[in-house]
Amino acid sequence: MNRAKTLATLLFVAAGLSACGNKESKPGQTLVRVNGEEITVSQLNEELQRANVQAPQQEAASKQLIESLVDRQLLVNEAMQDKLDRDPKVVQAIERAKALIIAQSYLQKKLGPPVKPSAADVEAYFNLHPEFFTNRKQFDMNELVFATKDMNDALKATIDSAKSLEEVASWMEQHKVAFGRTQISRTSADLPPELVSKLVGMPRGQLFIIKEGERSLLVAITEIKDAPVKLAAAAGQIEQYLVNKKNKDAADAELARLRGKAKIEYLNGRQPPEKVTASASASALAEAPAVPAQAPTVGGSDKSEVKSDDAATARGVTGLK
Repeated sequence: MNRAKTLATLLFVAAGLSACGNKESKPGQTLVRVNGEEITVSQLNEELQRANVQAPQQEAASKQLIESLVDRQLLVNEAMQDKLDRDPKVVQAIERAKALIIAQSYLQKKLGPPVKPSAADVEAYFNLHPEFFTNRKQFDMNELVFATKDMNDALKATIDSAKSLEEVASWMEQHKVAFGRTQISRTSADLPPELVSKLVGMPRGQLFIIKEGERSLLVAITEIKDAPVKLAAAAGQIEQYLVNKKNKDAADAELARLRGKAKIEYLNGRQPPEKVTASASASALAEAPAVPAQAPTVGGSDKSEVKSDDAATARGVTGLK
């Protein structure tokens, strides 16, 4: 405990001296040496910041984080002895991470700190989208989850003619098709608008299929009920969405500007896409899930089928997992 207090004291004293520009604080930056390699106050500060540790918990957290840094340094030392830093895959991963960090730092500097939307903006968005809030619906559903590769003609015919999930489950058991059962509830704020409009119009018990890559879901709605949300409860989510959207729009505009003045050459038969979408660096500035979701592609035969083919749709259909 005394050691933890000493480390915490070093942390705050060194941070204060650094802020004052006192160069004499530099020797006191080292907290631990691991086979001669130093772990510093700056490294600890970075870990505390990344972990979002609040002031009352910093003393206790500092001890754990320092031990994590010791473990990390031990692994790094061994990796360096094995010359893993020269492995082509490792070098490539380091260069990628470095490029992403620099690109994101540029965008963050260009965009500046996030500006909180006004109460009027939040209320306007709330009123503009009653389907997410005042008119929100809750869908209670049962589903069978199975491997997409098991969707053969026989199973498809069974699903098309079935009146219930139990009929399909019984057929799958008889034919040794592995599946799982789940019960879920999702709201119209979680799902793509086109899917919501279809679900609202479906009779209770009707079956529909959602394909998600290697797995498929056979779903039946058991109940649809009103689940309104008041402005006070939704304000925080709306604020975050508006901040993210503003940042993403600004990042897209900056990337469009940079592309407009750059000379970009596609080689080896590569052709530029018809429409350029936001890069990973720009998208990373808007990581929180947005309230609206994109519409899926709907098709299939007798039973409705939803294919989660792109990231936006996959996010929207996540509610049906």
